[in-house]
Amino acid sequence: MSFKAAAVQMCSGVDPVKNAATMARLVRKAAAQGATYVQTPEMTGMLQRDRTAARAVLADEAHDIIVKAGSELARELGIYTHVGSTAIALADGKIANRGFLFGPDGKILNRYDKIHMFDVDLDNGESWRESAAYTAGSEARVLSLPFAEMGFAICYDVRFPALFRAQAVVGAEVITVPAAFTKQTGEAHWEILLRARAIENGVFVIAAAQAGRHEDGRETFGHSMIVDPWGTVLASAGATGEAVIVAEIDPGAVKAAHDKIPNLRNGREFSVEKIAGAVAGGVAA
Repeated sequence: MSFKAAAVQMCSGVDPVKNAATMARLVRKAAAQGATYVQTPEMTGMLQRDRTAARAVLADEAHDIIVKAGSELARELGIYTHVGSTAIALADGKIANRGFLFGPDGKILNRYDKIHMFDVDLDNGESWRESAAYTAGSEARVLSLPFAEMGFAICYDVRFPALFRAQAVVGAEVITVPAAFTKQTGEAHWEILLRARAIENGVFVIAAAQAGRHEDGRETFGHSMIVDPWGTVLASAGATGEAVIVAEIDPGAVKAAHDKIPNLRNGREFSVEKIAGAVAGGVAA
């Protein structure tokens, strides 16, 4: 059956209490528009480049304000609330970039720890070493829900198509990609990556994003997006500021896309051999 999905766009600051209040306001707005599944961005609870300051306010999962708010909103509104991710303190002193899906009873249905760490050096001088503070996840899951088979990714994961293919092969119909994409990489690749992951796997992609200039000085790209299995953008937000985008998701469109382009069925095992190129006097044997 079809369902109405929403992606909530935020500009999270350094105070988890304020961010929780913003999340609650926007999730309620999405539910008022008929959404029964609502997704928030990566790092909903806090964007803070000062890791010492961040650790001072982090909590473990049992005491995290965003986890508590996500559960309460799901139960209050009778919807599936997906906290795209928030920073969770781990016992070893490191942090998990962890997403949570709450059912209408407020219980956690799924946790997902971001697998691929954003360790990059960009042309504009930005340098990020997520692995210095965060523990990478190692497990992908596809969750059977009453309305769809749902897979999970977070932000930088979108650049690793094998993760999406593995979930599609076991039946994912919707794959979620909450994010805090940088402005530079977003301008270059955000939309094309989301549409490519949708097209090559014949799935819906729902991506709630952080947007604008944040209190810690970073700038994120925004443009939250919902894409169908044919690569059509069903809904999108702007570059800055809060937003709620909503679209009707019909899992039947996944089957239709797979019937037209059955690449999941047509995939074949193959080997890869690296060989020498041309050499002086001829071609290598």
